[in-house]
Amino acid sequence: MRDALVAAAFRLFLERGYEQTTVDDIVTLAGVGRRSFFRYFPSKEDVVFPDHERCLADMTAFLAASGTGHEPVRRVCDAARLVLLMYAENPSFSVQRYRLTKQVPGLRAYELSVVWRYERALAEYLRGRFAGRRDGDLQADVIAAAVVAAHNNALRSWLRSDGQGEATATVDHALAYVRSAFGSPPAPSADERPGDPGDPRRGAVERPEDVVVVVSRRGAPLWRVVQEIETTLGRD
Repeated sequence: MRDALVAAAFRLFLERGYEQTTVDDIVTLAGVGRRSFFRYFPSKEDVVFPDHERCLADMTAFLAASGTGHEPVRRVCDAARLVLLMYAENPSFSVQRYRLTKQVPGLRAYELSVVWRYERALAEYLRGRFAGRRDGDLQADVIAAAVVAAHNNALRSWLRSDGQGEATATVDHALAYVRSAFGSPPAPSADERPGDPGDPRRGAVERPEDVVVVVSRRGAPLWRVVQEIETTLGRD
């Protein structure tokens, strides 16, 4: 029933236009009553985006199942890929929806509200992971916005090509920018770790040394210079 309503709606949208199509037109073509329509879709706008509620629920569950061992930025990038998979399930429908949304200002506004909900889900997860960190909430909001921007840039590029090419590779390339800017660097491989097989240091990860440059007035007491160094090294 749900799929039949979506199919009827898009057939009419393409034939008559979105604004000229009413809910009564949709249910008549689908052969059902108005009550059946509103059982599945609260409004006509919702029939254009039939899978977003399910996808948002999947994303929320995916993030809720995260453990402390998951690197946070990588985790939200993986969560964003769930949206891509939803679009890639039916490329022709996704392209039709993209074209329709571009033509109807009300649908563009509706889509922005949906995107905001995805962004909030990512930010809420990151806020939990960054709790207690200096500027943790700010970092969470910035990273969530960056993930959504990178994902949507790549997704729209794929949709503009009429769904041609490999959408996953395009989105992965975009999300790599986010991970390189905000994510933790990967641990060195065994070949990159120091020492020979008999070296007790083998398997240890060397940490980069801190380099601190202090600008001080001539004649400043040494204790003040040391205090400035300690303050700098103690910052996050």
